[in-house]
Amino acid sequence: MEDVIIIGGGPVGFINALGLAQAGVRVSVLEGEPHIINSPRAAVYFWSVLDGLGRLGILEEAEAAGIRKQEYTYLVRRTGERIAYTMDILNGRTPHPYNLHLGQHRLAEIAMRRLQSFSNATIRFGTRLQQLRQDAQGVTLSVASGQGAAQLRAKWVIGADGAASTVRRLLGLSFDGMTWAERFVATNVYYDFERHGYARSTFVIDDQFGAVIAILSNEGLWRCTYMEDAGLSEETYLERLPRAYESILPGRGRYELERASPYRMHQRSAQRYRAGRVVLAGDAAHVTNPTGGLGLTSGLFDSYALYPALAAVVLEGADDEVLDRYAAARRDTFVNRVSPQATANKQLIFHANGGGQRLEEALAGLRRLAADPEFLYERLMFTKTLETPPLLEDSRAGLAG
Repeated sequence: MEDVIIIGGGPVGFINALGLAQAGVRVSVLEGEPHIINSPRAAVYFWSVLDGLGRLGILEEAEAAGIRKQEYTYLVRRTGERIAYTMDILNGRTPHPYNLHLGQHRLAEIAMRRLQSFSNATIRFGTRLQQLRQDAQGVTLSVASGQGAAQLRAKWVIGADGAASTVRRLLGLSFDGMTWAERFVATNVYYDFERHGYARSTFVIDDQFGAVIAILSNEGLWRCTYMEDAGLSEETYLERLPRAYESILPGRGRYELERASPYRMHQRSAQRYRAGRVVLAGDAAHVTNPTGGLGLTSGLFDSYALYPALAAVVLEGADDEVLDRYAAARRDTFVNRVSPQATANKQLIFHANGGGQRLEEALAGLRRLAADPEFLYERLMFTKTLETPPLLEDSRAGLAG
């Protein structure tokens, strides 16, 4: 019997696995696909999550693979404004006063390679969960792979298998919230945005062709994400891409599309993040539209709270009530802080350009970011407030009492 089996071989799954393995927990990762999926998804890691990567010993490698960024620009199509600011206010206040840009598949690969060095860790690709059954001692998983059907046992299970989570479905948990009427199209493109004065993070505020543009590598690869009507055929989105690029890309230079991926956007949360011996993390627990980069940020903060708590339960006999507190804290953070802010971000970039009071209020806030350093510092600290304080001290105190 394993101590922990993690369903899902994305960044959240592998980050949890690495933290558990480093603590001495016997852990397995099961992923239904034959390899880590490389599709344009999350790519920005806020300064506030970098300490957690450092604690896992993978920050240096992640930074070598990615690119640091401190600059932001908002381009307002309606007014012609260019509102810019930097993260310099964080210099001297944090060890990492910058964000890191890196495709989420690259982070998953880095964590996976480090995990492979641990004898107490196992990775199984091409292995899909079929059924899940709990009892007082553990969880029985029925899985299918190229080698046929099998049953696996673990004391605990983490569901980190994304928005369409099989774990969540098998637990019978609802996924409450809403689905946006629009589709996002995330593209990776080689184009010289910086030659046209674009910052390494640039937001184009426009009702029709709003966009989130961020550099991904020193080789000139950028992420350009825009929105289209979800009523349009998803199968033909690439036929519409050139027209979108005509309005979004500055200048008339040639571009090279590296890859693209359309996807629906949601604001949803599972009704609870723990059911017996199974705990949810990342998109299996909650999903948000990606404007502002709060999706994977939330998943990483889930992980930083979960793996130390679960390791204490497995290795130290900590009261498993600590997992209830994990579940309650992370759900509260998502529902009351992450989802509202991500919704506001989307409304600003893609829906505020029509004018009126909403646009003026939003622009007033952006102008203040550029003019008021302390207001900017307060805003930059927002993602730090999404972190759950350590849960272990209370658990150990309970054991001692």
